[in-house]
Amino acid sequence: MSDALSLSFSPLLPWPWLLILGALSLGVTALCLLRQVRGSLPRTLFALLLLIALANPSLIAEQREGLPNVVLMILDETPSQQVAPRPDQLQEAEAYLQAQFDTLPNLEVRTLRLESDLGQDNDGTRLAPALRRALGEVPQGQLAGVFLVSDGRIHDVDAVQGLLGEEAPLQVLLTGQRGEGDRRITITQAPAYSLVDQEQKITLRVDDLSGDEAGQTAAMPPGGQALVHLRQAGMPPRSFLVPLGKESDVSFTLDRRGRSILEIEVDPGPDELSLINNRAAVEVQGVRERLRVLLVSGEPHAGERAWRNLLKSDPSIDLVHFTILRPPEKQDGTPIRELSLIAFPTRELFEVKLKEFDLIIFDRYQRRGVLPQLYLANVAQYVEEGGALLEAVGPAFATPLSLYRTPLGAVLPGEPSGRILQQRFTPRLTATGLRHPVTTGLPGVASAQEVPTWGDWLRQIDLDSRRGEVVMSGIEQKPLLILDRVGSGRVAQLASDHIWLWARGYDGGGPQRELTRRIAHWLMKEPELEEEDLRAKIEGATLSIERRSLTVAARRIQVVAPDGTETSLVIEPDEKGAMQVELPVSQPGLYRVNDGDLQVLATAGPLNPLEYRDLRRDQRTLAPLIAATGGRETTLDQADWPNVRMVSPGRDRSGRDWLGIVDRAAFRVTGIDRTPLLPGLLLLLLSISALAWAWQREGR
Repeated sequence: MSDALSLSFSPLLPWPWLLILGALSLGVTALCLLRQVRGSLPRTLFALLLLIALANPSLIAEQREGLPNVVLMILDETPSQQVAPRPDQLQEAEAYLQAQFDTLPNLEVRTLRLESDLGQDNDGTRLAPALRRALGEVPQGQLAGVFLVSDGRIHDVDAVQGLLGEEAPLQVLLTGQRGEGDRRITITQAPAYSLVDQEQKITLRVDDLSGDEAGQTAAMPPGGQALVHLRQAGMPPRSFLVPLGKESDVSFTLDRRGRSILEIEVDPGPDELSLINNRAAVEVQGVRERLRVLLVSGEPHAGERAWRNLLKSDPSIDLVHFTILRPPEKQDGTPIRELSLIAFPTRELFEVKLKEFDLIIFDRYQRRGVLPQLYLANVAQYVEEGGALLEAVGPAFATPLSLYRTPLGAVLPGEPSGRILQQRFTPRLTATGLRHPVTTGLPGVASAQEVPTWGDWLRQIDLDSRRGEVVMSGIEQKPLLILDRVGSGRVAQLASDHIWLWARGYDGGGPQRELTRRIAHWLMKEPELEEEDLRAKIEGATLSIERRSLTVAARRIQVVAPDGTETSLVIEPDEKGAMQVELPVSQPGLYRVNDGDLQVLATAGPLNPLEYRDLRRDQRTLAPLIAATGGRETTLDQADWPNVRMVSPGRDRSGRDWLGIVDRAAFRVTGIDRTPLLPGLLLLLLSISALAWAWQREGR
């Protein structure tokens, strides 16, 4: 507690009026003195006393309470600070500074821990937002200094400079070591979208970074090569040799639509701070330019129009419809030269351009001598090499004219028994169908035990399932829809030609459009419809993992964080085969999730965080800000650390072996005593005396 005296005025008239009266009094006094008028001096004294009375002066005595100087100690705990030996240096620096602060009187220390934000908009180490909040809580005039323990990698220095100004010194204690070296990989250019089955390129650069004696950042001269590995879901890893210090192109091809993450990793270099920036990721959205579908129809029937309408209603589908309007056994005597029909390009479709189709549909087709066995063998080879085939069978499939008796039978999962089942029945989902993404969640069905609220069909071809997954059943629980993988391709077989009844609304109809859409997209390897699927995504600070499988069994999931830390989880399936689990995450970057069979990638924050782009300590970035505030930069790998002392305003804020804190001498007023300098009675006596003196002088 201390007192302070000051002079205060509480004028009885506004200051402008007092100034006018003072000017008039001064003018009259000067005129009287020049003319040597008697009584000028007493009159001047009276005017002065009157002006003082109107100004109403008083003596103010303030009772002041001293306030502590506030020091901010900011500890950088972002991911780049996890590189050894920085965590130990950070802990030791915190303890050392706290011990130094404890020796100084009237000091309040506020500790601020700078942590990483996993949001996309907060890439890198952002000091300004946290510092702005901390400064907002410090009373004005009490900030005495800011101490920052960091590796110097601050990515918003301009914003920080606007916050600090020159009010308090910034003292920086740098973690890390002199001459640090590291290898990193950088993606310089990558496509955001790519057409499926079209080759694209990623441009990357591998650098071996070094540090000079001043701790500055530099890259080693180009020279030598590094081995880079490209990993893509569903494909074996590929390796490339790329030159160091130069941009290189790496090619890739997407085999499916939707989001794909490609991981690129470079082998360790001669000097490594961490392997975390030896990996980079690229997210590419796979799109199909247009779907090319070949519809091969047999004998005309009511369902043919349903297939055609369904495919033609989608503007993204290019449909080629191969249909037989007249069987070969029926002859027409019209001369060839009088026919206006154009010959169908059968050879071009089934031999030359067959691989250009994304999906081939056989609708009630039978052997009629129109398509040679060679063309059907081409279709079977097309499937084994990655193509998609859907067969909707009709009564002819149960006869010797069945497609099963052709080379195409090698890829069909269902073998005809020769029976044609003609009766009313409601299609149902099997236990596998309840878990398979093609059929699970279809409207109108809840469980395998309950009859779906779908319309009935009237015919089914009896099939014996040789392989594949039976997801729908019909009469006598016989296979109705079979899904199978053949080689690199996929096949779907529908054992009825009455799905068109749903489209017509017969008996209430059913999900014909949704079911056929799912079948087609599963055949074309749509990621959302994979029955054996592992997914991972990060929202906020939570990693959500979903495992979908046709096998009802618990799974052990391994999660590898960006820094290599492994976490093991066990997840249990529900009745639909879905398994979900969540895991909190704290590091930005790429997470690997695998269950032994499948592996996926998930990213926290930006794909390639700015935080990991250069892990060496940086003495350049903060240097202008330190100089502007009068602070100093100290490296923690030196033997002797500077002490901390209190300095007066206007003095140096740092020295060769010390760091300064400015004594702001802040205070709070707890009380005020006001004492008038000229009490009313005294002023009255003085005024009367001045008037009497003036009267006496004039009377002589």
